[in-house]
Amino acid sequence: MPTSEYAIEAVGLRRSYETRTGWLRPRRLVIEAVRGVSFQVPRGELFGLLGPNGAGKTTTIKMLNTLLLPTSGRASVLGHDVARDPVQVRRRIGYVFGGDKGLYERLSALDNLRYFAELYGVDPREQKARIPEMLEIVGLLGREQERVEGYSRGMRQKLHIARGLLHRPEVLFLDEPSIGVDPVAARELRALVADLAASGITVLLTTHYMAEADELCDRIAVIDHGVIQAEGTPAELKERVRKLDVMEIEVRDSLDEARMDALRRLPGVEQLSVETGDIADTLQVHVRPSDEVQAAVIAALDGVRTRRIVTREPTLEDAYVAIIAQTDDAERTGDAVQVPA
Repeated sequence: MPTSEYAIEAVGLRRSYETRTGWLRPRRLVIEAVRGVSFQVPRGELFGLLGPNGAGKTTTIKMLNTLLLPTSGRASVLGHDVARDPVQVRRRIGYVFGGDKGLYERLSALDNLRYFAELYGVDPREQKARIPEMLEIVGLLGREQERVEGYSRGMRQKLHIARGLLHRPEVLFLDEPSIGVDPVAARELRALVADLAASGITVLLTTHYMAEADELCDRIAVIDHGVIQAEGTPAELKERVRKLDVMEIEVRDSLDEARMDALRRLPGVEQLSVETGDIADTLQVHVRPSDEVQAAVIAALDGVRTRRIVTREPTLEDAYVAIIAQTDDAERTGDAVQVPA
């Protein structure tokens, strides 16, 4: 029987798609969604995979849980190769994704779990104890007779997790489980995920919420353009920008590329990004601690209507933004982005 010190191991994973563009003169294009991803997740770890939309997170997860075959490279879960031994992998994993799909709305939560328990091959005698246990773990015991169509988004996500745990998986993939959930339900989901990891289940989590990743994850990998750009504990990633200050400047006017380039060229400016808002945009500038540097940034915005300027210490979100901005700058300027062979 295969054994491994790692619950999840990916080595040089690649996934390409072939598509067509144009109508009169169609051309075939090959899109590399994942370009040589490698990482290891020890047993019992809560591992975060972070990245912007289209970075390759979900494609990577789908290769790890056997829903997609890698174009090249290899991956294993609990020592079982995802391409050569997919049945053994599926028996040992659970997959929970964000959103409304994957549940039968006209059925009760109890009937949903009974149905999925049958699909997972859970013995009927075990179901009698297992289903109430799952309902209690996710906090839905007492609401199991209600139709799912009347459930809130947070309750649906809890039911998704209960479904993913029915067959006692050793590895759980959580793909943005708290997306669109209200703050109270999101806090309950975070506590639930932490409890699952504490019970010994290996968890791979994707999320867009940096505070969630900072609170939950033992280690984090940041993926962008299909490549792992950084990896480490939340503290290690934050250390990348620890020696910098973050200037947050609300601007009411749009910043053209010439203005952004002028800001990038200022001595002491390391990274900058713009977060679009309904009323005003927020310019975030990572600078070396210096009154002169901050004054130069403000002077470079002469003629731009500003609303608020705040300087603070960096967070995990700032580290993440700096990593992604560095990658985007490399793509924009044409510099080579390091892709594993």
